[in-house]
Amino acid sequence: MSHAVASRNDTSSLSGLLLPLADRTLLLPNVAVAELIAYQTPQEIAHAPDWLLGRIIWRDLSLPLVSFEAASNGQVQVGEQARVAILNAIGGQPQVKFIAVLVQGIPRAMKVDRTLPSAPGLLAPLELAAVQAGEDVAKIPDLVALEHLLSGVRL
Repeated sequence: MSHAVASRNDTSSLSGLLLPLADRTLLLPNVAVAELIAYQTPQEIAHAPDWLLGRIIWRDLSLPLVSFEAASNGQVQVGEQARVAILNAIGGQPQVKFIAVLVQGIPRAMKVDRTLPSAPGLLAPLELAAVQAGEDVAKIPDLVALEHLLSGVRL
């Protein structure tokens, strides 16, 4: 087997995206992110929890806009470089097909393989793991738990 064929069939790595938030960086597989769009002021949802910022329109769909930081014991922050990452829902909740997540800047691509070292430190709610991503620590979010959290809110 040639080296070119071996590297093309190598399944030990995948493409990831580092999503910058106000107080942490999330690491997601590329396939989890449908699109990155400009920030838009959300339409308010009555009696919504603080982490649910409202609804935005994306491709003729009305999506919940979430502050991941606030949902995992942090603070809502909309900075000058605020954008929205549209995430593909994976948890099988019938009313949650996509989730809009507030991000603070442009995501960076990263190759992720099995040798990515775990990082020390405490995990916040909705975080599965912390990994050393170059010089940064990145958190791997629990997207299924986030979807369950959303499914419990009247949208």
